[in-house]
Amino acid sequence: MKIALIGYGKMGKTIERIALVRGHEIVSVIDVDNLDDFDSEKFKSADVAIEFTAPQVAPSNYRRAFASGVAVVSGTTGWTKELPQLKKEIEDGGKTLFWSSNFSLGVNIFMALNKYLAGIMNQFPNYNVEMTEVHHTQKLDAPSGTAITLAEGILEKLDRKSVWVKETETKPHEIAIKSIREGLVPGIHTIRYESEVDSIEITHDTKNREGLALGAVVAAEFTVGKKGFLGMEDLLKF
Repeated sequence: MKIALIGYGKMGKTIERIALVRGHEIVSVIDVDNLDDFDSEKFKSADVAIEFTAPQVAPSNYRRAFASGVAVVSGTTGWTKELPQLKKEIEDGGKTLFWSSNFSLGVNIFMALNKYLAGIMNQFPNYNVEMTEVHHTQKLDAPSGTAITLAEGILEKLDRKSVWVKETETKPHEIAIKSIREGLVPGIHTIRYESEVDSIEITHDTKNREGLALGAVVAAEFTVGKKGFLGMEDLLKF
């Protein structure tokens, strides 16, 4: 498979290494200093592009890749207010975007567990729920995309909650997401249900970028030849 990389930071370099080990070819690498390469023949020869950049440029990167006829796999978060419009463009134009807030298999198992637990806790209104997420200081968005996805999973199942908020819950229908940025932490997400008599807590602790990068490459393998807006639920069939 021919892969183009959009973004060549720590994640991009890890994806490159894993893709090469899995027998793929990196045909183009685009970073901030060579954006004109979106129009290059090397980029256009890619079967798929893997994009990890920043929220303010991600949608533009997708559209430039689409214009060159290249499907995109992306893990950039913090831009999803544009998602409804982008989904429409993908559907109308026959384009392909595989997007996930987190490509880790373990995180996606955790997301499934989160929804299951929220469904159980819907029967027990004496428990309140909140979330804490910890990431490295270079993480630009807060809450993290993974935390937002987890919160949305709870909102699907927990009737007494209808919205997530940053940092502090002020109304009973809110879920507070507390964001901490420190050191080199790849990502820790904790969901805590608490009552007057006890508490229940589940945590996922990412140890390094390897799992995220492998998941992105596997997603790229899955995406080739497909159309539309895709996600980890399509890949893993949970």
